[in-house]
Amino acid sequence: MSEFGVELVDVVKQFPTPEGGKVFAVNHVSMKIKNGEFFSMLGSSGCGKTTSLRMIAGFEWPTEGEVVIAGIPQGHTPPFKRPVNTVFQSYALFQHMNVYQNVAFGLEMDRIDKKEIKNRVSKALDMVQLLGMEKRFPKQLSGGQQQRIALARAIVKTPKVLLLDEPLGALDLKLRKEMQLELKTLQQRLGITFVYVTHDQEEALTMSDRIAVMSFGKVLQTGTPVEIYERPNCKFVADFIGTSNFLHGKVISVEKDMVSVFIEEFGAEVRGLITGDISAGDSVAVSIRPEKIRLSEQSAFNQNCFEGVVSRTTYIGSDTHVYVDIKGNQIKVWEQNKISSLDPKAYYTVGQKVWLTLFMENTLVMTDN
Repeated sequence: MSEFGVELVDVVKQFPTPEGGKVFAVNHVSMKIKNGEFFSMLGSSGCGKTTSLRMIAGFEWPTEGEVVIAGIPQGHTPPFKRPVNTVFQSYALFQHMNVYQNVAFGLEMDRIDKKEIKNRVSKALDMVQLLGMEKRFPKQLSGGQQQRIALARAIVKTPKVLLLDEPLGALDLKLRKEMQLELKTLQQRLGITFVYVTHDQEEALTMSDRIAVMSFGKVLQTGTPVEIYERPNCKFVADFIGTSNFLHGKVISVEKDMVSVFIEEFGAEVRGLITGDISAGDSVAVSIRPEKIRLSEQSAFNQNCFEGVVSRTTYIGSDTHVYVDIKGNQIKVWEQNKISSLDPKAYYTVGQKVWLTLFMENTLVMTDN
């Protein structure tokens, strides 16, 4: 038995354009998704994530390359013969059928014994915490309950792989966050491979064991949520996941995993960690997260320490967003509000002089593209 639930082997998907040309929706993508893994494909609209999911499902066939599920090449195997099931954003529930009939539908099509159908439907509804609602119709359910029915209908057939195409997109923010935790718990309980498509970075970070960040049909980086957020391998990933400040400059020197960069905007040198293949003389981007910058009223360090003036502040409860002007450049700093106070002196104010420290281990140097 293969250790991978799903493999995409150098997969290409081209679509014809109205002008008679061709466009690459997926451009030589390879992925290895482990058995029992919660794997997310993350990216903005048009990056190729949904097309990749549809090729795993069998709704699209690769122009080149191969899709392998549970160690078996799928070729042009139709969707109903693949050991996968798909949950869509629209739920796709049958409005004229009640909950029980919706969940049982796939099993009935497979001519499963009625007694087994009843047992499996009850078990599936129990897993999504909807036992006792078998006789209700979709219109009598909330959005979250309808989403759970769609999940129950997918898992009742015990697929080897469950594909989820932005299934929480239609829910409000509070319910979406609740369902994220429920989905992750359900996946751990079932122990099957989940392949999840989303454009929501926080959603991917919350639920995934690993994430593939995609752009223009290519996978730019694959890794755990911590790896993707803390060590992005390129400027696009650093910019797409969370919030980052970017400075631009030229590499002065490289020493093992540390690099010195002359920052033109500051007219000064910054030291940070190398990410990628970088040499002296290269034009690079320096990335640092707003929450990883130290803000103080006086200079505390000799290196990576810069004087600026607070240009704007925004209080958002858990944090205060402080914008600091350094020689005409706006640097974002997220200050955690650790003290509960109404005293205005407890917070930084517009016009106040401050010092920013960019700790070397939090300062990432990457190719500027």
